[in-house]
Amino acid sequence: MSTPHDDLLQKRKQHVPQGPFNITPAFIREARGALMIDVNGRELIDFAGGIGVLNVGHCHPKVVAAIKDQAEKYIHTCFHVVMYDPYVELASRLNALAPGDFPKMTMFANSGAEAVENAVKAARYAKKRPAVIAFENAFHGRTLLTMTLTSKVKPYKLGFGPFAPEVYRMPYAYCYRCPFGLTYPACEVACADYLEDFFISNVAAESTAAVIVEPIQGEGGFITPPPEYFAKLQSICQKYDIALIVDEVQSGAGRTGKFFAIEHWGVAPDLITCAKSLAAGMPLSAVIGRQEIINAPHVGGLGGTYAGNPVSCRAALAVLEILLEDGLLERARSLGDILLARFRDLQQRHAIIGDVRGKGPMLALELVKDRETKKPATDEAKKLVQLCYDKGLVVLSCGNFSNVIRTLMPFVITDEQLERGLAILEESLDELEKA
Repeated sequence: MSTPHDDLLQKRKQHVPQGPFNITPAFIREARGALMIDVNGRELIDFAGGIGVLNVGHCHPKVVAAIKDQAEKYIHTCFHVVMYDPYVELASRLNALAPGDFPKMTMFANSGAEAVENAVKAARYAKKRPAVIAFENAFHGRTLLTMTLTSKVKPYKLGFGPFAPEVYRMPYAYCYRCPFGLTYPACEVACADYLEDFFISNVAAESTAAVIVEPIQGEGGFITPPPEYFAKLQSICQKYDIALIVDEVQSGAGRTGKFFAIEHWGVAPDLITCAKSLAAGMPLSAVIGRQEIINAPHVGGLGGTYAGNPVSCRAALAVLEILLEDGLLERARSLGDILLARFRDLQQRHAIIGDVRGKGPMLALELVKDRETKKPATDEAKKLVQLCYDKGLVVLSCGNFSNVIRTLMPFVITDEQLERGLAILEESLDELEKA
């Protein structure tokens, strides 16, 4: 006898192409907080958060109330046709939250990729230069330009070329696997200084409009630079009048215990992109930046029909209230402390965990077959994700070798749910190493 899941899976196979990948085989029926219930009634603890979209949890009452209230007033006018308050109010709030003692402006789009596209457009327009420098292990999206900026070939780029021109790529601050074969802190953060050499051997500084970088690389494996990295990078960008774009699509909206992850490094970027958890699951992204850069494009040069949809903007305003006024950002910081202590303990007891890294509750375990050789444990990571799912925990892998387990659970997760999830993870690690 077939189940509701079986029926839906057959329908999915018949009507939806294989391109949109499914990490788990589950179909959702409902979700609240950090718990999901599938169509067969099975409970799942959510350590994935819709890939970093649900920092305030599934169906937070304040978000749901804001969406309902706005939907009963008006759903869409197109901001270019008839303006509305939620767009302007949200822009004002984000301008105040973004680091930097200089005038800022914010525009909205629908997705993280759109935000990145618009940030690059604004930087190119303002600087009158064509080139953009991105990094190894980076992920910036799946559109033509953002796919070009993205580093990993499979599955994101394979077969989709040719790619956008004037994009150049340099090594990132991956201390665990230093591309220069050095060791921190004796290296003196040579990976940042390398930008000067990059201008000689790859693209001239005079041709470069922007350097785009994730403060913590998301899909690349939660790679987290050392404390000095961004100050050095920014100093070089300022020397050559190059815009520093920080992509906070995954790391922003409180994911690291600060509203913007870049705050951990004490740097004020020229432009910041934000999406995912900004609107708790509603499609919304933002480009926040220096007024002289983001305001440079001519009237009509930026925008889109659905960009800054009023329902999404109201959801985002509710998210800001929850994070900043209801204390959820503080909960994120305490959650990060709990996770870091547990992960350090797991690392001591499980040789397969080569590295623990991240900020706040945006943490990752890099799995290796051998700690000396650091050979990526790709198959083991895949099996660990499956073992966890079989026991009722949804976790995600990432990294160029897909050997990194990352945590993106909602901050509203209860202590009991967190403990159950961590127990499942530990039990699955035990099984993995005994296999």
